[in-house]
Amino acid sequence: MKYVIDLFKSAITDFGKNKGRTFLTSLGILIGVMSVVLLMAAGAGLKLYISQQFESLGTNLLYVMPGNMFGEGGTGIRAGAGGSIAPIFEEKDIVDLKRIKEAEYVIPYYQKSIKVSFEAIAEYSTLNATSEDVFPSRNFVAEYGTVFSSADNSARNKVAVLGSKIAEKLFSDPSLALSKKIRIDGQSFRVIGVLQSKGGGGFGGPDFDNYIYIPYKTGYIFNTDKKFIEIMVKAKTSEALPLLKEDIKNVLLKRLETDDFSVVESTEILNTIGSIFSILNVVLVAIAAISLVVGGIGILNIMYVTVSERIKEIGVRRALGARRNDILWQFLAEAVVLSVFGGVMGLGISAIVVFLMQSFFPAYISISSILLALGTSSLIGIVFGVFPAKKAADLSPIDAIRYE
Repeated sequence: MKYVIDLFKSAITDFGKNKGRTFLTSLGILIGVMSVVLLMAAGAGLKLYISQQFESLGTNLLYVMPGNMFGEGGTGIRAGAGGSIAPIFEEKDIVDLKRIKEAEYVIPYYQKSIKVSFEAIAEYSTLNATSEDVFPSRNFVAEYGTVFSSADNSARNKVAVLGSKIAEKLFSDPSLALSKKIRIDGQSFRVIGVLQSKGGGGFGGPDFDNYIYIPYKTGYIFNTDKKFIEIMVKAKTSEALPLLKEDIKNVLLKRLETDDFSVVESTEILNTIGSIFSILNVVLVAIAAISLVVGGIGILNIMYVTVSERIKEIGVRRALGARRNDILWQFLAEAVVLSVFGGVMGLGISAIVVFLMQSFFPAYISISSILLALGTSSLIGIVFGVFPAKKAADLSPIDAIRYE
């Protein structure tokens, strides 16, 4: 053990004499390790972010959507019969699903991209024509005013509840939105509430704060076919989810074919998204790892230069009794020190960057990332350092001493 410690002490001392060259040689490893660690941290943070978004939008939820969402064997996403993903669910389906005893809420969705305006201000938003149950089931709470009721739905009242972002765009101060008349694609609606911010909208996800909610029966102004793109069903308990899922299928199969619709849990959607991001992250990490190879080539070059500069020293050491293996291990230790130094520096800079990112994104460095960074940098030092080390060990003592 003392022999190994002495080898690394000697290597650190040698490189300490030329700090600039040591840093520049390790720079390739530093950049490579930093790239890999940051991508892994971002990938882990992205999974956590998506998971948090799903949890914040309610639990025990089932989504009934057009088409066979996972295809044959659950390996991909495809449309239903005829390749169409147009709205297929009717109000009769909503009534029938509400009869299932395990269902707490049955919530239809009709969505439409719309232009909304207040006085001279016009913005683009997404209209959600849905039921009053969407608010408790998705943990939506009114920050100002109130949400619409079943009475508003039955009476087809032209009332609207705004997300915080669209309210701010239209009124600057969301609290001023209450009782104001806005125009949605030319139709006049009265604002009765503004929701608390829900976040989202990142990475191509839904921006709930930019949505506008109206009663689904009022929405027949826009939804002339009276059909819905999705029905969300909330179970009374998590234990009821499997039975509820089967009951929903049995109810809808009375009118639709098997491939016409899918009933999925939020965890299934989350797992599918997670799998996609995992594959993408692996590809990105593999691309970033190329810079580690470049860094390894830099170490290979500088170690050959180091061997050439110290040929006489090698000859003297061999003449004084140093074995071939002693020379081999000495230069191999120096290559590992160079590589690990770059790896540790890359890890340190990554930690600082991730710390700064955490104020707006839940990225984090896992133990596996740390072990991978240190292990990979050590391996690169060994792989790219063994050839120059072997060259140094194979030098003839006499030829080395005579070298000019």
